Order: sequence, then C-alpha cells, then structure tokens
Amino acid sequence: MQAEPKVLPENVAAALAYVTFVPAILFLMVPPYSNNPQIRFHAWQSVFLAVGTFVASFVLTVMTIFGLLFGALPVLVINTVVWTGWLAAWVTCVAQAAQGKRFHLPLLGELAERQARL
Repeated sequence: MQAEPKVLPENVAAALAYVTFVPAILFLMVPPYSNNPQIRFHAWQSVFLAVGTFVASFVLTVMTIFGLLFGALPVLVINTVVWTGWLAAWVTCVAQAAQGKRFHLPLLGELAERQARL
C-alpha cells in the first residue's frame, strides 16, 4: 500500500510562490498545485513580479552609473522609492496569499489572472 503524498495547503503554497521564482515555477509544473487556480494565479504573479524586478534592477543600475557621473541624489531618491515600493508590494502579496486572498498588482495581476485561467 502506497502512502499518499503530502500536499501543502492552498494558502501556504500560494504564499511560498512569492519566496523566489523557483517555487513559483515548480508550482506551475507539478500537480496538484499546477491544477489549482489560486496557486497558479499567485505563482504567475510571482514570476511576473520577478521579471519586473529584474528589469527595474537593470534600469536602476544604469541610472546609478549615470548618477555617479551627473549627481547621485536624484538617483538615490528614485532607488529608495522603487525598492520601498517593491518591498511593500511583495509583503502585501505574501500576506494576502497566506490569507487565501488574491491581491492584484497593477498590470501584473491581470496578466497573472489570464495565465491562471489557461
């Protein structure tokens, strides 16, 4: 007799999807998580947030290089605002997912919703 595999509760898996893009990708590929619309939504939103973070990091790095040449204060302020906003969005997503809710980030939430329905 085989033991049935342990499955994470929906809200735990959804929150874990935001830890890095790795669990998000795994949840999109591995049943039963890949068949759960709530987990799929959070996994896709996490992937899109990770891609957006990568792009923002690249742009901010380029801005920092130019900031060193032309004045660092505006770039420092922009960096602080962007990363504080990212942290607030990430914490909100994790908290909402842990409570079993769907928090739609602007633009990314709608993309995630469409992908979760596929």
